[in-house]
Amino acid sequence: MPADSTALVPSDVTLEWITRLIGIDTTSRDSNLPLIELIAKEIRAHGIEPVIVPNSEGTKANLLATIPAADGSATGGVVLSGHTDVVPVDGQPWSSDPFRAEVRDGRLYGRGACDMKSFVGAVVAKVPEFTGTRLSEPVHLAFSYDEEIGCAGARSLVEELGRRALRPRACVVGEPTSMRVIRGHKSITVVRVVFHGVAAHSSLTPQGVNAIEYAAQLVRFVRAFAERQRVEGPFDEFYEVPFTTATVNEIAGGIAVNTVPAECSLSFEFRAVAGMDVDETIELFRAEVRRIEALMRQENPDARVEVSIGAKVPGLDTALDAEVMDLASRWGGEVSSGKVTYGTEAGLFHRAGIATVVCGPGDIAQAHAPDEFVELEQIARCEAFLDNLIGHLRC
Repeated sequence: MPADSTALVPSDVTLEWITRLIGIDTTSRDSNLPLIELIAKEIRAHGIEPVIVPNSEGTKANLLATIPAADGSATGGVVLSGHTDVVPVDGQPWSSDPFRAEVRDGRLYGRGACDMKSFVGAVVAKVPEFTGTRLSEPVHLAFSYDEEIGCAGARSLVEELGRRALRPRACVVGEPTSMRVIRGHKSITVVRVVFHGVAAHSSLTPQGVNAIEYAAQLVRFVRAFAERQRVEGPFDEFYEVPFTTATVNEIAGGIAVNTVPAECSLSFEFRAVAGMDVDETIELFRAEVRRIEALMRQENPDARVEVSIGAKVPGLDTALDAEVMDLASRWGGEVSSGKVTYGTEAGLFHRAGIATVVCGPGDIAQAHAPDEFVELEQIARCEAFLDNLIGHLRC
């Protein structure tokens, strides 16, 4: 029988796993290895040998575990994906220890409670049931590092899926959606630009090249680009903000009020709807930087500009009538035609040809906030979703 999705209280086993995961500080600047090792130990205890995919320094790792079908096959099936890192708590006014889970008034508090250790904990708690069930298709557990800093880890995780030719037919990324089934989000591209001018005393400005003034030209260009998108599109009315956005969010430069600044750095991002060519847009910005650099070098040939891409997260655009939408609905997700403005690792699975949706416990409004929490009822709904998935795949 399918699980009762009206249950309001999660199991003690799931709460215990979420509590253990929250208790491990996996802030993105630090290692996630203690958490990965804990999950790997649990998976091994049930007869499955996970694949650990480390970063180049060996300080962080992804985990991929395939629970095979009853016939031993590992291809096809369903991916359950989540990231293990969390954002910092520095400077936030927490009412309790952020790395010690605490239940208060029907809510579970702690860093990552919402984003997204409740989903990961619920999945790990179900490992005994996954391995103890005769499955018609395999289930793949995919846990990544560094999602919070540009989905850096998931790239090698998705590549590992491809290298092993696992070819899953569906993927659920358990980011907090209040258990709504989300089929789309914008791509995210972060661009960093460093302007190298020439320093001079401010009384001798012709001898210098003012890096801040030239950086300001790019700021105006980004703003003008954003305004064109708002007016001209392309548009996707399924988004709350139905057009591509662009904004300069960081800038630094200068050393003193009486010195022509030799350096100015800025970072901007653009979040694109599916109708926009991301690579073409990057080239548009690079062309403007080259124009500005040429002007700087007219003043002094030593001036230059450096451009780098800080993050490039592909968008998600799953069709409303895709099979994965129907499956997620049957498992207990609330289907929504809408799309979300925040980015996830789902776009990487989507780009690899895996039909993907985002569906997980908690409200994105609580993510990254002080006193981050998830409603216990949301965890229970996630448990029911996983129970229904197991029931669906049972031979």
